[in-house]
Amino acid sequence: MLSPIILAALCALALLVIASVRRIPEGHVYTFRRMDGHVRIVGSGTHLVMPLIERIAHKISLAGATVAVDDLTRADQSFRAVVYFQVLDPQRADLVIEDVEGLLRVSTRRLFDYAVLPDDLEARRGWLKQALNAELQDRGLLIARVDLSALA
Repeated sequence: MLSPIILAALCALALLVIASVRRIPEGHVYTFRRMDGHVRIVGSGTHLVMPLIERIAHKISLAGATVAVDDLTRADQSFRAVVYFQVLDPQRADLVIEDVEGLLRVSTRRLFDYAVLPDDLEARRGWLKQALNAELQDRGLLIARVDLSALA
């Protein structure tokens, strides 16, 4: 028969081993941050982590996502934009992923107020998508589509 101390140590060791195995779903990337600030980006699959030393900082989905941007005005007309984006480079996107929605809203509003915006609605969509991609591509994001609709 095992002594209670050895039994407790074996249970603690088993819990530590179970806690060190992480399964990351397909289409996701997790960012693990250590106590010393080291960052490790891990793709889908089963991985070993160091419990008590590493923690999950971000869970980044590689599938597309949307952000609605309301209150866009141009020449006394209101517009609503829906920006479809995707994370292409998780390492660069990790720096802005916490506030990606706010970043996209601010960038879209600022670019929409740009003075040389085309008058045609279809041309505005294309110009806005191209301008957002030029601005956000270095942050690991790809703007797949911008839906722009005039509000009545």
